[in-house]
Amino acid sequence: MAEPPTGVPSGSAQAHGRRANRRSYHDGAQVNGYVDDPYHRVRRAVAARLVRAGVRGGGPVLELGCGPRGMLDPARLAGPLVLADMAETALGAARRAAAGRALPVCLDATRGLPFRAGSFAGLLTGELIEHVYDPVALLRECHRVLVPGGLLVLTTPNLATVQDRLAFLAGRAPRQVDPLHPYLWLHIRPFTASLLRRVLRRVGFEPVAIRSNHVGWRLPGGRWVTSRLLARVAPGLGGSLICAARRLPGPPSPAVPQRPNSA
Repeated sequence: MAEPPTGVPSGSAQAHGRRANRRSYHDGAQVNGYVDDPYHRVRRAVAARLVRAGVRGGGPVLELGCGPRGMLDPARLAGPLVLADMAETALGAARRAAAGRALPVCLDATRGLPFRAGSFAGLLTGELIEHVYDPVALLRECHRVLVPGGLLVLTTPNLATVQDRLAFLAGRAPRQVDPLHPYLWLHIRPFTASLLRRVLRRVGFEPVAIRSNHVGWRLPGGRWVTSRLLARVAPGLGGSLICAARRLPGPPSPAVPQRPNSA
């Protein structure tokens, strides 16, 4: 796929990324191909547990970017579940997987969320934030649609896994920024645990937990050696970051003004 021309407005770059993601994920086939892998199965289970344990009261929960198989079981939630995705085919599959017990909403998360302020007690978004051009704008919308004290749980690949940290010291790039990877090339905003906490605080959330799925090491033959124990002890070294954060009262911090480029 051709890169956007140099100097295009940010809106054009965001639209370019939106089209690329839609082409890759429109029917859910790619997601279905990996969600049963132990790496993603653990990630999804940890995220779902954080939602079930942390959402207060019986208010609605939104799963944003649910794909063809949502992470949440409606029967295990105290309140109603809303499933949201921009891909209609994938969204229909997620609704069928939920046996009709969830409300499907087709939306584009990069254009603002079509919900009133304070609509949800909890919001879960998995492997989405790294795909959007402006993650701060996305998180501001998550803040807006959550009630004060509402819970945000998000997952995103970790830029600073233990193996990638050592690889970077040797002059090799982390795999999350590999433009030749079959799907990681769509990850345009990678995060570390510390950066994720900093961004969340900037937009009015207080991180309350960081978890991970596995700390892994890829052997020369391609086989992965993984440890769940290390992921519990040092989640910042793991493959996926799973973060829970509370929406603080009041509006988020004002956006940082853009400074003009200087010669």
